Amino acid sequence: MDSASVQFVLFGLIAAALSNLSRSRVWRSNVLMLATLTFVAILAKSALVLIPLAAFLLSGYGALALRQRGWSKGAAWSIPAVIFAYVWLKKYTFLPERFFLDFPYFTLGLSYIFFRVLHLLIEAGEGAGPEEKRRIGFVPYLLYTLNFTTLVSGPIQRYDEFARDQFAVQPLPLGPTVIGLQLERIIRGFFKVNVWAMLLQRLQENGLEQLTQPVPVEYKLFAAIQLTVAYPLFLYANFSGYIDIVIALARLMRIQLPENFDRPFSASSFLDFWNRWHITLSRWLKTYVYNPLLMVLMRRISSSSMEPFLGVICFFVTFFLIGVWHGRTSEYIVFGMLQGGGVAINKLWQLCLARILGRKAYKDLAKNAIYIAFGRGMTFSWFAFTMFWFWANWKQIGTIFSAIAVAPWFAVWLVMWFGTTAVLAMWELLRTELLKIRTAEGSALTSRYALVVYATTMAMIALVVTVLLNQPAPGIVYKAF
Repeated sequence: MDSASVQFVLFGLIAAALSNLSRSRVWRSNVLMLATLTFVAILAKSALVLIPLAAFLLSGYGALALRQRGWSKGAAWSIPAVIFAYVWLKKYTFLPERFFLDFPYFTLGLSYIFFRVLHLLIEAGEGAGPEEKRRIGFVPYLLYTLNFTTLVSGPIQRYDEFARDQFAVQPLPLGPTVIGLQLERIIRGFFKVNVWAMLLQRLQENGLEQLTQPVPVEYKLFAAIQLTVAYPLFLYANFSGYIDIVIALARLMRIQLPENFDRPFSASSFLDFWNRWHITLSRWLKTYVYNPLLMVLMRRISSSSMEPFLGVICFFVTFFLIGVWHGRTSEYIVFGMLQGGGVAINKLWQLCLARILGRKAYKDLAKNAIYIAFGRGMTFSWFAFTMFWFWANWKQIGTIFSAIAVAPWFAVWLVMWFGTTAVLAMWELLRTELLKIRTAEGSALTSRYALVVYATTMAMIALVVTVLLNQPAPGIVYKAF
């Protein structure tokens, strides 16, 4: 049962239907536990491969139990130990290979389990308030860390948000309107993954093939642009489509998962982009890395003139870790440096402009439509460039960049910048104008009738592609992390 497949959607809908047979929180928790264990069993296929994951979960709960009992000093090792166990199980290449387990084992979803366990341990520390210090039993711990709707690729939810919905005496309301909206969202997500992402993946593969062929340079330039532009669009369709499906399935089970995307390609800066892309990941790292690191630096460096620049350092570290989290090889170290560097340079640019122009003039500039449009194009172009270190290995990267000379690659980047600036600006303008078309219910584009038309059209197209044309959907990229 692959993520975002028909089987996964049917599995989730059956779990949601069973969950709603009773409003009892005990019943709903039992259904979620049964669905989660069944889902893990289907994916793992063997109990033996689950032993390392089970040990990770048990050790995490043991550390949590110690911290909840106030033994913070005795459990000070718990957070470094959990981090090391994660790095060891994921087989990061900077560790000696002889230390790794030499048999295959199940790591799917480990990255997201890791974030949830760390969240619980940190919140259970000495600085946590009364709400966070309440005891978390073993069953709620398993439900939270293994919840099948968020196991494979997130989103990363806080425990208090999960517990508020899952263990509520009065669960979230679920009327016909809510059910209809969630079914529409499932269809939209299925369409993104099974149609849009598939077509974009073919476009990327075609660009890569053309770039390595002995063809005239103008064909290679076009292939380079195609390759660079197609992948970030593919990744968005692939990942956000999956997130649409699981958020809708969870809501049908009366759990409100956090949103993970907010129109990221409308971002006018790289900082803004990471407030819109994989929101729960960047928010987690801002909470547990950026904010504590900034506080430490501000205590050590008392100069008020340096305070704004300390944020630049913290942004780099935070988003460097985002890159490193994605993979265990050296390519992801470069990916992290490019993410951290992009955000840090963006922040430094804002600080320098504000000092040179003055705060008021800078704010006026930041509202200028042309400035925003070029910033949007620059953001997309930079993100697209960094993606080479996300999906390719060093051999592929070398082949790609040696296919054409440095000057043509610079031309590719300029064409991308100006091209995406124009295309995204036109898209934003068109969207704004279309949203102005009103009906008695509000915007015509988001009315109940329009959503039915969208869902029906997307369902029919997806049916043709997946059934009649027998085209398998690409695997969910974020299953690998």
